[in-house]
Amino acid sequence: MKHVDMRKLAPAAQEERRRRVIGLRQNGVSYAAIAAQVGLSQTGVFDICKRFADKGKKGLVSGKRGRKPDEQKLLDATQEAAIKRLICRHMPDDLGLDFALWSRDAVRALIRRQYGVRLTVRTAGKYLARWGFTAQKPLRRAYEQQPAAVRDWLYHEYPAIVARARRQRGGSSGAMRPGCAPMTCAAAPMRRTARHRSCGPTSGASAWAWSQPSAIEASCAGRCSMARSRRRC
Repeated sequence: MKHVDMRKLAPAAQEERRRRVIGLRQNGVSYAAIAAQVGLSQTGVFDICKRFADKGKKGLVSGKRGRKPDEQKLLDATQEAAIKRLICRHMPDDLGLDFALWSRDAVRALIRRQYGVRLTVRTAGKYLARWGFTAQKPLRRAYEQQPAAVRDWLYHEYPAIVARARRQRGGSSGAMRPGCAPMTCAAAPMRRTARHRSCGPTSGASAWAWSQPSAIEASCAGRCSMARSRRRC
């Protein structure tokens, strides 16, 4: 019979072929004859018979292939628990590491110093995820925010601030709209404005000069018309 690669067969077909090998062997057939009939090598037939002798029928069942769970881990359970405890109780700089916050690189440095094990960044991330440590993203709105207090400030305190700034003519008020950063005279853009001087040597004509408007003047610029800018003394 043509040689068959058992690895390419389905688990059910593998188990059937093993049972056939055991049946032939119990009938007194030699290893070489069984190998020729079943399509296996003599070594393969011998291994099947040995598994049957050691485990019985359980030895004929196909198990999961590959490594066992946690077999390839570089840290054992005791080492993992110790590293996790250090991360929970200390900051990196408390342990003499050159990091302010815990990151994958910081954990790698800690494991290397404690146990001499070198981990890749990806492996360190897998350990952290298994321990329940994942990257955190900030919320769009802080959970400490108090909507009622914000609304009260917006409709009561903020208008009072704007009114006081208008009286002072040039203070920092942010009067353009709620939520805008206040614009000071130093941050206001330069523009050409009409400055009207009292009647004197230049009476009868408007004097133009470069000036830097305040935040209130900047917010009210749209309300002024060109006719008012050119109005004479």
